[in-house]
Amino acid sequence: MSPLEHDAPPTGEVLHIPGPSLIPVLNAVGITLILAGLTIFRVMIVIGTVMFLVTTILWIRDTRREIAELPLEHGDH
Repeated sequence: MSPLEHDAPPTGEVLHIPGPSLIPVLNAVGITLILAGLTIFRVMIVIGTVMFLVTTILWIRDTRREIAELPLEHGDH
């Protein structure tokens, strides 16, 4: 065994990492539009609120779908 090698424990369960998505970015843009609309242009509040609500609903839906696809043994410990 070389000095650079070391005994590593066997790999455990596979980490679940969500795929790339624009939903969190669009959600943040919606919040930004709401806040900017408070001082600049009132219509931006409505646009930002709609964008925020739609992206939040989509984000929750995607998260629920991903959780449902996890293996059964991944549940409560």
